Amino acid sequence: MNAASTPAVTLRDLTVSYRGHPAVHHLSGAFAAGMLTAVVGPNGAGKSTLLGALGGTIRDFKGRIERDLSQRVAYLPQASALDRSFPVRVHEMVAMGLWSRIGSFAGLRPEDRSGVDQALAAVGLSGFGARWLGELSAGQAQRVLFARVLLQDAGLILLDEPFNAIDARTTADLLALLHRWKQEARTVIAVLHDIEQVREHFEQVLLLARERVAWGPTAEVLKAEHLFKARQMAEAWDEAAPRCEVSA
Repeated sequence: MNAASTPAVTLRDLTVSYRGHPAVHHLSGAFAAGMLTAVVGPNGAGKSTLLGALGGTIRDFKGRIERDLSQRVAYLPQASALDRSFPVRVHEMVAMGLWSRIGSFAGLRPEDRSGVDQALAAVGLSGFGARWLGELSAGQAQRVLFARVLLQDAGLILLDEPFNAIDARTTADLLALLHRWKQEARTVIAVLHDIEQVREHFEQVLLLARERVAWGPTAEVLKAEHLFKARQMAEAWDEAAPRCEVSA
């Protein structure tokens, strides 16, 4: 898709609160459709909070999030949010990606089971379906979550630190999956911290420091002056500020 296409998501003066405190301030802009966009910024910049608002898990916000409501959304939270001690088998975890279409209590049809197997094969986990989630390594567990996203067949895919604390081979395999999604004209928005990884694989970047620092083509956004400004803004945060001010 080209830059003139209708955006996948448009934000209008969005302020998102986390635990009662504004974490994203007066953010406006648009995520390009059919592209890989990274959300980067200092620790505490509001990146995960923004993704939670986009995915519908955080509802305490002002302003508007505009997107095509008929489009499926897949949201993969940080791996730390996954309780790998929970007694669930791999095929059951992946099959959760079908819930929006078949419901929580419907039995899996043969074609659904085949879809689970195909998703596991696509992330390099053929034959792992009967294993318990707790038996897997961190990298294998992350592959399972990507397989679940595959089954959701979503046009908008939200990933929060998807490559954190996993091995290089798993990261490379999952990055290849992101490029496959791009070829399928899906929109991917990913919170990331590895700037070189972003430079190599992502076309667009939102640099966030609770407020918008820069947003656009990767090479333009990740200039030294923008990164320096983001660090300055992070250092100037006042956690005790009584209200949210619009920057001049």
